[in-house]
Amino acid sequence: MNNRNRKTTALLLAAGLTAMAALSGCSGGKSAGNVAEGTNGAANNGSSGEQVTITHYTIDSEDRTFIEKLIPDFEKEHPNIQVKVEKAPYEQFDSKLQTLIAGGKSPDVTSHYGYGGFAEYYNKDMLLDLTDLIKEDGFKPEDYHIPDNLMKIYTVKDRTYGIPVNMYVTLMLYNKDMFDAAKLSYPPSDYEDKSWTFDKMVEEAKKMTLVSDDIAKTQYGVDFTWAERDMRPLYFGAEPYSEDTWSNGGVPSETHFDSPKVIAAYHKLFDLIFKDKVSPTSEWSKSVAGQNGDPFVAGKIGMSIGGSWNLAGANDFPFKIGVAAVPWGGNDKVRSTLFVDPLMILKDSKHPKEAFEWIKYLVTTEVQEKSIELSGGNPPVNTEAAEAYYKHFEGIDPQDVKKVYEGAVKYGFESYNHLITNYSQINDMFINELQPVETGHKTLEEVMPVIQKKVTEIIKR
Repeated sequence: MNNRNRKTTALLLAAGLTAMAALSGCSGGKSAGNVAEGTNGAANNGSSGEQVTITHYTIDSEDRTFIEKLIPDFEKEHPNIQVKVEKAPYEQFDSKLQTLIAGGKSPDVTSHYGYGGFAEYYNKDMLLDLTDLIKEDGFKPEDYHIPDNLMKIYTVKDRTYGIPVNMYVTLMLYNKDMFDAAKLSYPPSDYEDKSWTFDKMVEEAKKMTLVSDDIAKTQYGVDFTWAERDMRPLYFGAEPYSEDTWSNGGVPSETHFDSPKVIAAYHKLFDLIFKDKVSPTSEWSKSVAGQNGDPFVAGKIGMSIGGSWNLAGANDFPFKIGVAAVPWGGNDKVRSTLFVDPLMILKDSKHPKEAFEWIKYLVTTEVQEKSIELSGGNPPVNTEAAEAYYKHFEGIDPQDVKKVYEGAVKYGFESYNHLITNYSQINDMFINELQPVETGHKTLEEVMPVIQKKVTEIIKR
């Protein structure tokens, strides 16, 4: 999920399904709940009947470990299945998972909560093919209100490897107090409002930016963290990976990070910091909010473009906030990054049927609604549970949240970190190589040829 903390801390109504039909191929109701909840005993619940313990491996943060509170009810309904939760800090998630597998202690259920993603797990042959298990169980995504397009993200050559449980999108949060002080109109939540452009955003950001020697008085108009670093050119219509990447198991035949179009896209982003001076440097952000903190939460940013996980703490912000569409940047098809989290059963699981019972339980409407509250605002993939999510945020019009989500889905593309092989290595390399550009010590023209060479080497591994 990356850059979320999942460092800290799909939402679609039935009306949003039309928008989802346009979604790129990269990508239980209470009735469904009854399918799972009405099954007591081995004969009906798809498990083996013996007393077993399954392990759910997740991030050690409140927005993930809340599942511990769901276990007692599940175990009452499935008396032969006990669920144990294994945790790791975000930065150690991938390495600990590999250690557990190598030591013969593979978890049963997990998701791509670290730097790596689905394609990396798939290409390392870590995942159980769920196709036969789904057929034997009689599982139908529509019974659990899971949109078909989301299921397709985790289907390779007609074989299914994951069941979606949450879906985050890219959106804009804005500080209403800063907009009011600058006498600016609030940005639109409607993605079809084509007057809301990247250039318009920059204009308004300038009116809210105040740079002072006194750090307490300094504030910036916008913080633009759209997707991971390698994906950001896509927002402007520049595609750094070849089209066959998405049909080739996450292995591109070509990459274009040193192309003029891709470099020009990166220039637009760095111009926000060094030319337009409407965005903060990473050093300033750290000084205001700490190493992994968010300066928007400190009330120092007018507009913040990032993942919808940033909404999770919105009820506690010390100022009034709103949600808006990501402005149009030049790509007619893509304005949002989708971060769909699947639950996957690892290949070494000793109890796959029981693990699948746990997964089904977590995607029922009742449990998805309960999870919104327990997690602090995780967005459910179950479309019947979406209404509860839209209404979760105090002081924000639920219709705005709905419009933003539906628009983000219509103009969304699944996050590269979920779709490209060896992504944890690619991500680390991008952070290291772009750091001198972010501090103003090197130019993009110097750095991008190096990145192009290293991306090619990593993919070949």
